[in-house]
Amino acid sequence: MTEHADRSEPEPAATPASTAVTPADAADAARLVAFGLQPKLQPARDQEYADLLRRYREDPPFARLADAVATGLGLVVLEVSPRAGMAVTAAEDSVFAVRMGDYARRASADGGDRFLHGLAHLAVAAMAFPRPEDLADDGYIGRVTVNGVDAFVRQACHRLEERAAEQGENTDPATGAPGLEAAWRIWSRRSATGATKDARRLAGSTTGIVAKAVSFLTDSGFLQRTGDDNGGTYRTTARYQLQVRDMAGSAAMAALLDLGVVPVTDGTPTLLPPEDGDALDLVADAGLPFHSA
Repeated sequence: MTEHADRSEPEPAATPASTAVTPADAADAARLVAFGLQPKLQPARDQEYADLLRRYREDPPFARLADAVATGLGLVVLEVSPRAGMAVTAAEDSVFAVRMGDYARRASADGGDRFLHGLAHLAVAAMAFPRPEDLADDGYIGRVTVNGVDAFVRQACHRLEERAAEQGENTDPATGAPGLEAAWRIWSRRSATGATKDARRLAGSTTGIVAKAVSFLTDSGFLQRTGDDNGGTYRTTARYQLQVRDMAGSAAMAALLDLGVVPVTDGTPTLLPPEDGDALDLVADAGLPFHSA
């Protein structure tokens, strides 16, 4: 009698069914993204926020769900950590995107000033984090002042004018000419504080433009105001460091730092003194920024 082998394969071990996403999970993920859209909110001061951050780090399916919610809203997740919270930035097509043109129109009735407002933001970032290692160090805190940023841009403009003169280029473009170099040159012709008798800062002056930029960054949770000296003193936040990391590869940022206006040796950047001190119309007591590790 022939013996037949049992060729039936053993039944695979039962695998646990993946946990279905519940409406409560979706609500929690959306809640975490909502916390991330409140840049001034600190996880250490909100227990629910801290709990959701912990869940994000410990529960991969929940993390993927929160990332998907952010993506659906046109947001890019930069970092999720106790120090930065859920740090997000808006993609260009996001409803949450703040375009520089819109920002400049709200800041000034003069549409031609949008280049100056963009330059102010670029200069703040460059002075806050002048070295690649500053951006890489999570413990690094940058500090800037309104008058110091204005002085920095004016000296950058001076360097560009010298370079253009050496190369025989036009050093006096039309005021309305677009382009970042044109903005630097227009900046040098703009009054630092305005023309009021008591030298009050006007919104259209260069320090007024810088003040608007740092005020916007403060409202966005990127800077914290620390004092009133030198037009206003500010320190950077973890969110701003992440934001600047995201833009650090831009050509404009690289060009500004390559001018060598902010030398860094022992970790304490300052402005290089101009060869001709009278060539720059700097604000009195410019209050150059200082940095600490």
